Amino acid sequence: MSLFLSVTPIIMLIWMMTKRRSLPSYIALPLTALVIYGIQLIWFKNDYVLLNANIITAFIAVLTPISIIAGAILLNKLMQISGAENTLRAWLENISPNPVAQIMIIGWAFAFTIEGASGFGTPAAIAAPILVGIGFPPIRVVLLTLIMNSVPVSFGAVGTPTWFGFAMLGLSDDSIFAISHYTALIHFVAGFIIPLVALRFIVSTQQIKQNIVYILLSVVSCSLPYFLLAQINYEFPALVGGAIGLMLSVLIARMGIGLKKCERKHQKQDIPFAKIIKAMTPTLLLIVILIITRIHQLGIKDLLNSTAVMWQFNLGFLGNVTISKALIFELSNVFDTGASANYKTLYVPALLPFFVVVFFSIGLFRLNRQQISEMFSQTANQIKKPFIALFGALIMVNLMMQGGNLSPVIIIGSSLAGVTGHSWLLFSSYLGALGTFFSGSNTVSNLTFGGIQQSIAQSLGLNINLTLALQSVGGAMGNMVCLNNIIAVCTILGISKSEGDILKKTVLPMMLYGVIAAIMALILSA
Repeated sequence: MSLFLSVTPIIMLIWMMTKRRSLPSYIALPLTALVIYGIQLIWFKNDYVLLNANIITAFIAVLTPISIIAGAILLNKLMQISGAENTLRAWLENISPNPVAQIMIIGWAFAFTIEGASGFGTPAAIAAPILVGIGFPPIRVVLLTLIMNSVPVSFGAVGTPTWFGFAMLGLSDDSIFAISHYTALIHFVAGFIIPLVALRFIVSTQQIKQNIVYILLSVVSCSLPYFLLAQINYEFPALVGGAIGLMLSVLIARMGIGLKKCERKHQKQDIPFAKIIKAMTPTLLLIVILIITRIHQLGIKDLLNSTAVMWQFNLGFLGNVTISKALIFELSNVFDTGASANYKTLYVPALLPFFVVVFFSIGLFRLNRQQISEMFSQTANQIKKPFIALFGALIMVNLMMQGGNLSPVIIIGSSLAGVTGHSWLLFSSYLGALGTFFSGSNTVSNLTFGGIQQSIAQSLGLNINLTLALQSVGGAMGNMVCLNNIIAVCTILGISKSEGDILKKTVLPMMLYGVIAAIMALILSA
């Protein structure tokens, strides 16, 4: 009965969002959270004070995704109003009028680089508006960017899912490197298939066949340095691999290698180099700021995450408020339950880089007061319903994870392991995907299920490092079906009431990714 009640809200949510007359996410997610609240209270008999505390912390947690979304929308509006989007479109057509080349440069190599620097769903938030600006259909762009943003994710945000996601397991450096090797190899193999699946949502099979040489060259230009670097380092594979791949993808496209010749939709424009640089300045600034603030060897990352207390006070039963010197706002011990949440003002990729880049670019493009007002008002209107949806999603996640070893999430994971037995390696990636579906983060998925995966491997005599690598791969492929990411990209592109349809279409590539991981597991464990 506990398993049935743990799974029921998830089935209900998927049904509500994918049925013929589907409910929008801002209704379906809060309703699901309400059902889980009732199940936790009545069946699992968890303390209602603790459940309420987790609703409060969800309100703080939602500030992270919603502020990133707001920053991305603002930048998107600025690029449109300033004319920078039109300049970039013309520049990309000058590189190659072939749509496949444009998609691979922006949707694959560019997004690969951004994932390596930032994570947090930022790649799709930046790449999707550019692709739509070029002229690709918004819904199809959402599908493509969600599917493409999977291969680099285990080493996203300078390797955070790998080195921090398994930090609580007491692993040796040798084990972390072994996990890194397995993870990169599985992603490397998947990289030959998943981008082709993603492309099929935008271009025809015939176009893919006609440009297959370029596609594979673009894929390998990112994934090969990614794989090789993972043999000696678990922080920079996605960042460096993406940067190398982006440069090579542009170069190969300019030379027309492996690309079918296409007629230009518009006459080739002679765009001054200075105009191109000006149009690209906001995007270049984003990348530079992300890299500077994410590479801990530079020292800035530690400063932005400093927990040294600057100010603290007590709100009575609501808990304790702490503000650090790095402007980390934290509410702790809510209702005396120990529940806490924080918002890293300077580290979450919202103020830095999005808002800083937007304010800088307002001056760069000399926008007038009316344009600025329009930009902010459109952004505010666009994030109202997503705020409710994400708040509901985070309440759902927090409540599903309450109860320790008897929490609904752990019950689902343990039951899956119990059913599969010694065949667990064939299914372990799906547990990682489940964690990302719930939490919206490969890192959180690894933190949540890493211990379970480790204990299952130990009890069944499986390769522990390979099992944990499959967990991380699963967390990455779960990005395709993660509700937070789906809502975020739809919001940025102004798409409404399509989350359920998108989820139905991305779940199949996610399942295919799991099949690839399972085949690799059989080969590597032989």
